[in-house]
Amino acid sequence: MATAHDDEPVRYGDHSPGATEAPVRYSLQGPVATVTMNRPEYRNAQNSAMTYALDRAFYRAAADDEVKVVVLAGAGRHFSAGHDIGSPGRDAHLPFDRAAGLWWDHSDKAGAEQRFARESEVYLGMCRRWRELPKPVIAAVQGACVAGGLMLAWVCDLIVATEDAFFADPVVRMGIPGVEYFAHPWVMPPRVAKEFLYTGDRMSARRAYELGMVNRVVPRHELADRAGELALRIAELPRLGLALAKRAVNQAEDLQGLHPGLDAAFALHHLAHAHNAETAADPLGGMDVDAMRQRSGAAARRPGGTEPANPRAAEA
Repeated sequence: MATAHDDEPVRYGDHSPGATEAPVRYSLQGPVATVTMNRPEYRNAQNSAMTYALDRAFYRAAADDEVKVVVLAGAGRHFSAGHDIGSPGRDAHLPFDRAAGLWWDHSDKAGAEQRFARESEVYLGMCRRWRELPKPVIAAVQGACVAGGLMLAWVCDLIVATEDAFFADPVVRMGIPGVEYFAHPWVMPPRVAKEFLYTGDRMSARRAYELGMVNRVVPRHELADRAGELALRIAELPRLGLALAKRAVNQAEDLQGLHPGLDAAFALHHLAHAHNAETAADPLGGMDVDAMRQRSGAAARRPGGTEPANPRAAEA
């Protein structure tokens, strides 16, 4: 039975040197489960340990009959600044027990096979799996929601954002067309999506609200309470009714092309990785932590340019 209690750690092999904190925390308050990304010192950059811990937490919430709604949150100043490309806990080379699909282990493969197998599992596969969690999921977003952070927010059913939250996908700077879960043309109008990608600029929470990408904008100090209030209100409705309503809307999005669109964009994403591997320093186009910082700083100095939140993240 779901009862109120303190956060519980969710671990799945955090390989950060000296790591003592679990990468994800799980707590219950009545019918609401809160899943919290817990790498605030790295702005909740997502390594594989965090990804699989998130999956365990979501599965736990789905299996608990007393849980009606899930809130996804990020500890610290930022929701998530993307995939981990520069922290001590980066673990892209390590094997994990696969959960999202049937692609083989990537860790002993090379080249495009290695990257395609891994990203089919931990990026596109996990996002699709979490989107189908048959309970409403609310993203509580503060600060940076960048690249891989966007993917997490977009698979949630609702987004409550703080007034200082911002959204960005700067990976075109790597020569890559966008993040792996390429939902851009479905969460915003196509011309806005193109500007979003071409410039890599931040989109404010208010602008995202105007476009319908965000449901509510609230003061930062009210985020947890306001997201919790919305979750409790939704939790009053029948569980099956909520699950069927979610599935109906998701199916409508897929009929509008979301599912095949994601597959097509994912293929282009990996074409870009392969091109980078042949013509640049690495599949990320040589855009390591320092290079992303320098490129984002140059964008900020141009008229209208803005700087992504975290050079430790935003991996494609």
